[in-house]
Amino acid sequence: MIKRLGLAALVLVTSVGLDQATKQLATRALLGQGVKSYLGDVFRLEYARNQGAFLSLGATLSESTRYLLFTVGVGIVLAFLLYAALRQEKLGTGQRVAYLLMVGGGLSNGYDRVMTGGKVTDFMNLGIGSLRTGIFNVADLAIVAGVGVMLFTGRRELRPTRTAEKSPSAK
Repeated sequence: MIKRLGLAALVLVTSVGLDQATKQLATRALLGQGVKSYLGDVFRLEYARNQGAFLSLGATLSESTRYLLFTVGVGIVLAFLLYAALRQEKLGTGQRVAYLLMVGGGLSNGYDRVMTGGKVTDFMNLGIGSLRTGIFNVADLAIVAGVGVMLFTGRRELRPTRTAEKSPSAK
């Protein structure tokens, strides 16, 4: 359990810390500055406040519905994932890290929602020409990385182990 708590502290402090630090930097450097374009306009920095979920999903819902979904509902899911990451014996390290990355990203965006009236600071955008992502932040990257790690490691960690020999009753 001590190793799991240490891993949780490392992943959560890193993901929340990086997200909050980059949001503060983005606010200071980008607020009121318009779009800053890099790498032939593949990468853009642009300050935005998002009241929806990832890539503004649900931004047009009523304030009370957004609160229930994005603060209460997401909070319940994060509590479940954190509980699973800390308590589930069968999880491999990869799956545990995946859950913790999702929790870290969700906690950081949840903190923003609570502290700023339901809005999250976003500032990064990727794309080529008119084909672009929405504007996102480091917490969103942590969540997506968690899902990616879960999918990648889940296939390997959940495979049944082979036995060296078949049992005599199987003959």
